[in-house]
Amino acid sequence: MGIKIYLEKCYGCKVCVPSCPFGLIEIVDKKAVIKDGCNLCGACVSTCKFKAIEIIRDVKVTIDKSLYKGVWIFAEQRNGQLANVAKELLGEGRKLADELGEPLVAVLLGHNIESEAKQLVAYGADQVFVADAPQLEHFLEDSYTQVLVDLVQKERPNIILMGATAIGRSLAPKVAARLETGLTADCTGLDVDVAEKNLLQTRPAFGGNLMATILCPNHRPQMATVRPKVFKPLEPDLGRKATITKVDLSKTQWEIRAKILEIVNEVGHSVNLEEANIIVSGGRGLCDPKNFELVRELADTLGAAVGASRAAVDSGWIPYAHQVGQTGKTVGPKVYIACGIRGAIQHLAGMQSSDIIVAINKDPDAPIFKLATYGIVGDVLEILPMLTKEFKKALG
Repeated sequence: MGIKIYLEKCYGCKVCVPSCPFGLIEIVDKKAVIKDGCNLCGACVSTCKFKAIEIIRDVKVTIDKSLYKGVWIFAEQRNGQLANVAKELLGEGRKLADELGEPLVAVLLGHNIESEAKQLVAYGADQVFVADAPQLEHFLEDSYTQVLVDLVQKERPNIILMGATAIGRSLAPKVAARLETGLTADCTGLDVDVAEKNLLQTRPAFGGNLMATILCPNHRPQMATVRPKVFKPLEPDLGRKATITKVDLSKTQWEIRAKILEIVNEVGHSVNLEEANIIVSGGRGLCDPKNFELVRELADTLGAAVGASRAAVDSGWIPYAHQVGQTGKTVGPKVYIACGIRGAIQHLAGMQSSDIIVAINKDPDAPIFKLATYGIVGDVLEILPMLTKEFKKALG
């Protein structure tokens, strides 16, 4: 595998030079030259209008893809309660499975959690595998990986989706490594190529400045993690029927290298942005950390959570727990109010699935307005007190 420049097609136009995010392209004697260190990202390939640059891939297909079928969802649970991200993945998984003409399968691991299987059916699963054992009561990489890998090798799913949570981010890489397949992390969009049955996995790349669509055409299963709140769950249908299969673990020889000695619940105030129905977020446009008080006052009036842009967090105006965006929390509230936030792609990636987006910014050309349902152009320091006053009147 490597990258090649066809000198007969290269005219030394220099268009490809700034396209390289690592600065590895230079023009020598009116021809492009790529220095050592190229990671084959392909940015220069799409830039060259003369098609003088090509990535040469020598990939040998070693599997029969027709043997793999089904879209699987890892149904994450915590303390015996189904995580919301499992319901969200079932909603998106239902669309992918229907397009491919394949079943949607949920895999539930835990102890005394069979009652949660009915929820998975209601939210769209055609089949639910339930692995129930004391060794699976609490998440441990070894036990969960062992059960999931054994089940995948037996059933051969085409696609596996997991939440990009603390559990999913820990479990997915280990499962992918055991299965010798690829994994795309933190996806913000999923689609399928029906003809090839390939999963199109879209995620931010190069610090969020580009959106890359990644394929795993030569290995199965195809694996991806998706941040919570990126997709919407389906409305539950309590009348749905599906097959619930209990996984036989009676002969399992557990290979667990760690054990949980004690669980200490965190005491104190926590910011649960992911579950909030309304979020009021502040950005650098607030100009001063003391002006976050205006955001908090509006949030208190609406019964909302307080969010923030990365710029505000990096400036030390508000703790990281409030950060919304690619490197913070991904949220999907009913109402998202962006106050003095310009709208960098990293921030938009974290809140674009909100039902209603209200943007307040003095710059009419701010990127946030392209995504906003409603936009207010003006000084956020003047508008916020006015909004708070009017909402207090309306809400009594």
